[in-house]
Amino acid sequence: MFFKDLAKKSRILRLLVRRYRLKKYQPSWKYLLKKDELLWEKSLKTATKGPNVLLPTSVGAYLSGTTLESLLAVALTLRGVEVHVLLCDGILPACFECWIGWYSNEKKFLKYGPQGLLCNDCFLPAYRLFTSLGVKVYRYSDFLSQSELHELDSLSSLISFEDIGDYFLDGIAIGEHAMAGALRFYARGDLDDEPYAEHVLRRYFKASLITAYVMRRFLDKENYISSVFHHGIYVPQGLIGEVCRQKKVPVVNWNPGYRKNTFIFSHYDTYHHTMITESLDNWINIQWNDVLDIKLMTYLKSRWKGSQDWIWFHEKPSFDLEKIEKEINIDFSKPCIGMLTSVMWDARLHYPSTAFPSMLDWVLQTIQYFKKRPDLQLIIRIHPAEIRGTLPSRQKIMDEIKKRYPTLPQNIFIIPPESRISTYVLMLQCDTVIIYNTKTGIELAAMGIPVIVAGEAWIRNKGFAMEVDNSKSYYELLDRLPLNKRMSSEDILKAKKYAYHFFFRRMIPLEFMKPTGGNPPYRIQLESLKDLLPGKTIGLDIICDGILKGSDFIYPAEFLT
Repeated sequence: MFFKDLAKKSRILRLLVRRYRLKKYQPSWKYLLKKDELLWEKSLKTATKGPNVLLPTSVGAYLSGTTLESLLAVALTLRGVEVHVLLCDGILPACFECWIGWYSNEKKFLKYGPQGLLCNDCFLPAYRLFTSLGVKVYRYSDFLSQSELHELDSLSSLISFEDIGDYFLDGIAIGEHAMAGALRFYARGDLDDEPYAEHVLRRYFKASLITAYVMRRFLDKENYISSVFHHGIYVPQGLIGEVCRQKKVPVVNWNPGYRKNTFIFSHYDTYHHTMITESLDNWINIQWNDVLDIKLMTYLKSRWKGSQDWIWFHEKPSFDLEKIEKEINIDFSKPCIGMLTSVMWDARLHYPSTAFPSMLDWVLQTIQYFKKRPDLQLIIRIHPAEIRGTLPSRQKIMDEIKKRYPTLPQNIFIIPPESRISTYVLMLQCDTVIIYNTKTGIELAAMGIPVIVAGEAWIRNKGFAMEVDNSKSYYELLDRLPLNKRMSSEDILKAKKYAYHFFFRRMIPLEFMKPTGGNPPYRIQLESLKDLLPGKTIGLDIICDGILKGSDFIYPAEFLT
């Protein structure tokens, strides 16, 4: 923990750790390929006659990506598929790997881009990894000449700063993805008060243009039955998805799941979007029983400490209700309403706004409403990921609240992100909880706590949350508080089924991906390539069938309990 805290404060140490990780922790397949040499050579030969699948990994420094996608390259090859990999070789002027925290002086990024600091350690290790497998590896620069780069540079400078975010090129939302990249670079929900925002945004704008041009030319060259890649948002991944969809190439996106050893895959688009629109038919008819109920509720309780997860944000949480009551000077005997924020830049990038222009606007307007409701106590829990996330937020909710409300009304209580107070214990004291898009809403609803959804949370359209589409309906719901009752048994059952579906069916286990407790969060642990053959692992078969046949990425956990 001391080393992690030190690394957060020291830019130089962070860069040294990054370089060490990228050289040491790229997965090595050398031993397994040698051990099963005949099987692998035969599989590579057979794959040349099979369909093509593209893994446009692009950002080689994303170790979570190269680890899983190299495994998919092997598993798909063993299933008769010719795998092609596409990597950025330092041609992009900005990307997913760039972050203001890497730079002591922002001007260095503006002058040299990632090439001056990040690219060498990004491309070469990943290139060696994938070429060692014997699959085809392409580079971005193979599909764009220097003269074309200059043309795109000119184009990117012609569009006014104010118009970049809305810029489309042949139906592709270039500007939207450029803006997403710049916001992620700054780890902010907006670009206000950033003196070099325009220059950074223009770098991401040019990078988005380059990616779109590269992908269009690349897909004109080859035919693919599927394109599989991490995230599906940011630069370049968001543009890759846009072009693939435009070219009618089926898209599969993935992310690590919350539970250890699990991954979430989705068809067509990032799961941040598809989970909202997923059909109820995928989970509503689960045959519920005591075994599933115990399994779900045991897991949800484990999330209070994160003991079964490899993604969590609470370090040594406090569950002592009496101490919590004294610490925040609240009276839990009076009606309480919970409010859970998300990380500002995360909320802006992942989900479209619904009832309010932004999450910040939602927070400020809600405080304004509760100023006039002294009969209710509003507890605002600021997301711990603001300071504990991969990219700590540089625009903090507390700071924004203080700008508008230097002195808070006595009935409004704010729990800062660094607080160890358990979010779960706190929300259990509430009559109702209001969320924007946090996934905690899934858990709270399964516990019977009424949830109001003001943003595009995944529990929207599921039939058990109170959802609003505009500010008028939001305030009408708030006027009904307190509800003085928990959810109906029918709605709780729906919420439990969906929670089970999300945590146990959409999160597909790959037992050989072992947690590391660091970065990358997992590593491959196999005895033989034969462990990746069809029929050996249910989770891997579901993933490969989804990629090759378009079947649902749903693990039948209820039948395997």
